[in-house]
Amino acid sequence: MPNILVVDDEHSIREAILDVLQDEGFDAVYAANGEDALDILARGRVDIMLLDVWLPGIGGVEVLMRTHKLFPSVTVIMISGHGTVDLAVEAMKLGAFDFIEKPLSIDRLLLILGKACRMRELEEENRRYKTSASKDFVLIGSSPAMTKIRELIASSAAAASRVLISGESGTGKELVARSIWLASGRKNEPFIEVNCAAIPENLIESELFGHEKGAFTGAHESRKGKFELADTGTIFLDEVADMSLQTQAKVLRVLQEMEFERVGGSKTIHVDVRVIAASNKDLMQEISKGNFREDLFYRLNVIPIRLPSLRERIEDMPELVAYFGEQFCHKSNRSRPLFGNDAIEVMKRSPWRGNIRELRNMIERALTILSVSPIDAAAMRSLLGDVSPDAANAPGERLGEDEYDGLREARNAFEKEYILRKLRENGMNVSRTARVLGIERSNLHRKINSLGIDPGE
Repeated sequence: MPNILVVDDEHSIREAILDVLQDEGFDAVYAANGEDALDILARGRVDIMLLDVWLPGIGGVEVLMRTHKLFPSVTVIMISGHGTVDLAVEAMKLGAFDFIEKPLSIDRLLLILGKACRMRELEEENRRYKTSASKDFVLIGSSPAMTKIRELIASSAAAASRVLISGESGTGKELVARSIWLASGRKNEPFIEVNCAAIPENLIESELFGHEKGAFTGAHESRKGKFELADTGTIFLDEVADMSLQTQAKVLRVLQEMEFERVGGSKTIHVDVRVIAASNKDLMQEISKGNFREDLFYRLNVIPIRLPSLRERIEDMPELVAYFGEQFCHKSNRSRPLFGNDAIEVMKRSPWRGNIRELRNMIERALTILSVSPIDAAAMRSLLGDVSPDAANAPGERLGEDEYDGLREARNAFEKEYILRKLRENGMNVSRTARVLGIERSNLHRKINSLGIDPGE
């Protein structure tokens, strides 16, 4: 339960509020004036403060302003008499959460306290998420290409300029956008993501700019758009090339004026939003085809960041494999994964058209399907579908995709051939083979029996 400080110069009101709070299980203390309130805030932990507007000495509004500056985590609820309601409303503009009129209503007091507690829980959850997110949004790799990307993120985060991120699908454009946000002065403000390719054309303007009640069929209530929700924060326009020319024109106006009207509305809404955009398409080609506005491109392309494909940073493969493997095993409560150097060499030769996303999915697939440890070249070739001549001619590595009816049959065939090859390498000695494979001898015996392997082969 949150700790509450009650600040009121009327003894009877203080006692009445304290009795209610204690009955509800809150920890509460009181102060009779502003000076004592500030001393209590400085000495101990206070979560919520019930603050009278009219106090002797330092007034309630002044206490609010000092609290907001010195103790910004404290939620302030103002208490006002009939003659100070306007002052209480003004105090809310200065950062107060809400206000309660005298004579006090117990029901309203508990209602507002409940809202304040829920708001604090959401803020704490958001802080935990951001702490966790800062760990998840990590750029892996020590290659020169990734070193350059980190430098660009650091320099762009310090500015408020627009950023345009380009690169193939799966290279980590959203990761870079979030990294810029988390390193910027807006990290405590909203990060709103918009996948422009996933929103139907007839809804994208409503998604971006909001709409008023009755603006179109189904608009039963007014709704804020993404730009409005991102006010003071950052908006990430992913796959920006998939917007229609009409929507591009409206986005261009927002970038120029930082204002717009909701769909069906006439009120101009002003926002302060940093824009980060991304596309996997060549926007200059899209401009030449007439699919993308040149003026919008130059508005967005203040700080360009091009992400290299995995093929261009293949030297990062060992770090990426280790990171994704440990991440998956941690989430699924498994032991630390092992990939042999020969398996990583096989992965380096793969085209990786899906880039980092494809690699991450392949690591998860390997750790889910394969029971061998460490995972070696033969295992990776089977999963990657490597049918190169050297792989096809390797003993015990029959990899034709069409030979099997389903994943289970393919997996059993691979395990049978792999275990048989290891048995041969170890003179058909089951105990020695089990040690090489890193499994119990009894488990290997069960595998031999279930797969129909003849130890005399």
